[in-house]
Amino acid sequence: MKAARMHTRAGPEALVYEDAPTPEIGSGEVLVRVRAAGITPTEFTWSSTFTTKDKKSRLPIIPAFEVAGAVEKTGPTVSDLAEGDAVYGLLDFWRDGAAAEHVAVRAADLAPKPESLSFTHAAAIPLSGLTAWQSLFDYAKLNKGDTVLIHGAGGGVGTFAVQLARWRGARVFATCSAEKAGLVRSLGADRVIDYSSVKFQEELSDLDVVLDTVGGEVLDNSWSVLRRGGSLVTIVGDAPDETAAKYGVKGFSILVEPNRNELVELARLVDAGEVKPVVDSVFPLPRAREAYESGLSGHSRGKLVLKVGNEGE
Repeated sequence: MKAARMHTRAGPEALVYEDAPTPEIGSGEVLVRVRAAGITPTEFTWSSTFTTKDKKSRLPIIPAFEVAGAVEKTGPTVSDLAEGDAVYGLLDFWRDGAAAEHVAVRAADLAPKPESLSFTHAAAIPLSGLTAWQSLFDYAKLNKGDTVLIHGAGGGVGTFAVQLARWRGARVFATCSAEKAGLVRSLGADRVIDYSSVKFQEELSDLDVVLDTVGGEVLDNSWSVLRRGGSLVTIVGDAPDETAAKYGVKGFSILVEPNRNELVELARLVDAGEVKPVVDSVFPLPRAREAYESGLSGHSRGKLVLKVGNEGE
């Protein structure tokens, strides 16, 4: 099969498009014929991209941990998926990804693809959609009528978070760049703050939830805008217990996990018109290096996706 691979631990400049062995599948796994793969530009800063869970190198590696495609083969004990099923899912970060024509996936990590979406748009959902869902609902317990501040609302996770918070019935505040403000407002934000000209910590207070996708000073300044008993969730930094205690709030630093049931619910919301993925750009698989380099600019509106072949669109 063809794949985008890396033979040394480096940035996207080391990606090469080449022949690679088609992966073998084991018990509980399926072989997916990849139609599209969502990417996260920072993947090459993760240890899991290059090692096994016991810290052993697994070079050469294949990146991209969001997949949409069709089941081509099922392994032993798989009974709920069949050849030809259109699926999407979030892959195990410690294994090869979907920037290839085929990928081996745990069947439990896959769900039926949203019927209303192309494979390309379905591949933009798993990591960002699950991160937003788990941050807002599993950790922060966001409820109808709550107030929430979403940082980086124009990015992959942020665009889902705005829509999911709106669907839940929360009042949504968002920070983003001026050029993304129209998009974020269209997704359901009640107030959009241009981070380059307004200090959010001087404008907001007594919020129920903050979702941080930026880190640094943004995270540091977010504790003070919460009410006592509120929740801060960060996906890019630390949420020390002592800091949370100082402000009388709950703090969570999270890493997204595969979850079939939540993917099923996200697909339901997509097909009902409640939520939509925002795709910035689509690159063919041979241009994977360019896709990752584009994402590192930090100016993407939503997700970047690799398209594999011309089938299924």
